[in-house]
Amino acid sequence: MPHSSPKHQPWQVLDTREVYAAPPWVRLFVQRLRLPDGRVIENFHQLQMPDYALVVPRLEDGRILLLRQYKHGARAVGLYPPGGHIAPAESPLAAVQRELLEETGSVSEHWRSLGSFVCNANQGCGRAHFFAADHLRRVAAPDPGDLEEMELVTLTSAEAAAAIAAGQVNSLGAVTALALALNPLLRDTGVDFLAFGASTPHKVEP
Repeated sequence: MPHSSPKHQPWQVLDTREVYAAPPWVRLFVQRLRLPDGRVIENFHQLQMPDYALVVPRLEDGRILLLRQYKHGARAVGLYPPGGHIAPAESPLAAVQRELLEETGSVSEHWRSLGSFVCNANQGCGRAHFFAADHLRRVAAPDPGDLEEMELVTLTSAEAAAAIAAGQVNSLGAVTALALALNPLLRDTGVDFLAFGASTPHKVEP
């Protein structure tokens, strides 16, 4: 494992000013910073966006349930895991359980964290929280309330990997969630939420 060098110290924030705000979607800040070597950076941009959570859900037979939909940021139709933005004071687990029910009409009692990651190492841009959920059960009709139409799609693990290779999964967050869930070296390193109960919100610390 790499070790931190003494020169790798946090940068000192000398000043922060907000230059644009469109809550709750985005806030843009410009910071004046002092680096560990004494240099001062006058204009370093930071972008604040809502944290979000995605889940890779599996049915009883092991197939993965995904959504096929148009995303305007990608300007394309693609395959995406269920998920969405985390509301204020809402835990990532509670948010993704809510989104799973709304978007697919399904619930699970078997949850596992796949990790929490900053979306942009320089500008920030929010944090992504990834989960896996097994033994999915349909309890209601989907009611996402979103602008776009959604189609539920089930894929085997091999088909999901092939969809990534074919460019049908066109979002970095979606690719990351699926890669973490499908890769045996990574998927068993998270927290098992079965001990907490599926309905118990449990905050994933950064």
